[in-house]
Amino acid sequence: MKCVIIDDEPLAVDVIESYVKQIAGLEIVAKCTNPLEAITLINRQHVDLVFLDIEMPNLTGIDLVKTLDSIPQFIFTTAYPQYALDGFNLNATDYLVKPIPFHRFLKAVLRAKEKYELEQVSTLRVEKPSTESVSTVENDFIFVKSEYENIKINTESIKYIQGLKDYIKIYTSESDKAILTLSSFKDILDKLPAKHFIRVHRSYAVNINFIKALQKTKLVIEKVQIPIGETYKDEVLKRLGV
Repeated sequence: MKCVIIDDEPLAVDVIESYVKQIAGLEIVAKCTNPLEAITLINRQHVDLVFLDIEMPNLTGIDLVKTLDSIPQFIFTTAYPQYALDGFNLNATDYLVKPIPFHRFLKAVLRAKEKYELEQVSTLRVEKPSTESVSTVENDFIFVKSEYENIKINTESIKYIQGLKDYIKIYTSESDKAILTLSSFKDILDKLPAKHFIRVHRSYAVNINFIKALQKTKLVIEKVQIPIGETYKDEVLKRLGV
């Protein structure tokens, strides 16, 4: 797992680094004491796990996570236990309070490794789609489970989809009400025809046939403005021929 350490205190960075070096399967790709520099780094290169302090000058660790286009796993390492709830609301893998004993650090890392390995297995399964998955795409519809029933959705009617942690909201031209389903963003995108859909943000993908206008950092679908994440901007412009 490729790791980044972010903490404005060099001594704290050294402690985390010494712990990481004792655990097989982890590689430190960067160490940052400036949270603003860390944002650019994480958005530009592949990172699996971030060890992140909360109280830092200019930008807190919590705000840093909220600014990222693509969020890797992260473990908060902080002297302030009162932020624990905020951390877990952001889907933190763990929350470690300084001074951090090694056994507690190890437990957090093993949890991160378990999540990482499950994601790798899921990815391998997606790369070998079942006959059923291929069939739904060829037939221009998908079925999603919402509440207590499986709902058939014509893919050409989907305007855009929005990711909300473990759930997906699907907005269609056939209804004013979004369809809420328990699914990962990747799973739902894999069921949709790639020639019509493009991911434009870590939380949004759109059907290019419904795009009415392109602004500097947003797409317009009907009266809805969809943000374009910095990580996805070049691909969006390329697909739209701009």
